[in-house]
Amino acid sequence: MDLRVAAYAVVVDERGVLLAHWHEGRRAAWTLPGGGLEPGEDPADAVLREVREETGYDVEIDELLGIHSRVIPARQRIRDDADGPLHTLRIIYRAHVVGGSLRNEIGGSTDEAGWFARDAVDALAHVGLVDIALEMAGV
Repeated sequence: MDLRVAAYAVVVDERGVLLAHWHEGRRAAWTLPGGGLEPGEDPADAVLREVREETGYDVEIDELLGIHSRVIPARQRIRDDADGPLHTLRIIYRAHVVGGSLRNEIGGSTDEAGWFARDAVDALAHVGLVDIALEMAGV
């Protein structure tokens, strides 16, 4: 079984909810800004790095909202070369923007970033993590 540990940010302000458009292989959907930890990287540092890479914003962490654990069966994995299940541990933080400006990531796992009104998020093609994290945040 493979293991992936990642950190994500719930960023909500008067502009709405900040999301990034993720694409990998045959799948694409809106997700929270964030991603996998580099070897030895602290999750709090990872979420700051990932938000900056994917959205152009510098954020400050307000609090740890929780950790979501999920095992994805091999047949549901995105990678065609995956031969077993994937255990994902997703560390969710609440954060707020302290600098930077909105821009799209180039050459990464996301190709667009944007703000969405909370009531518009449900209509977007989005990953389940968005719903889980917004519930954790009470949004």
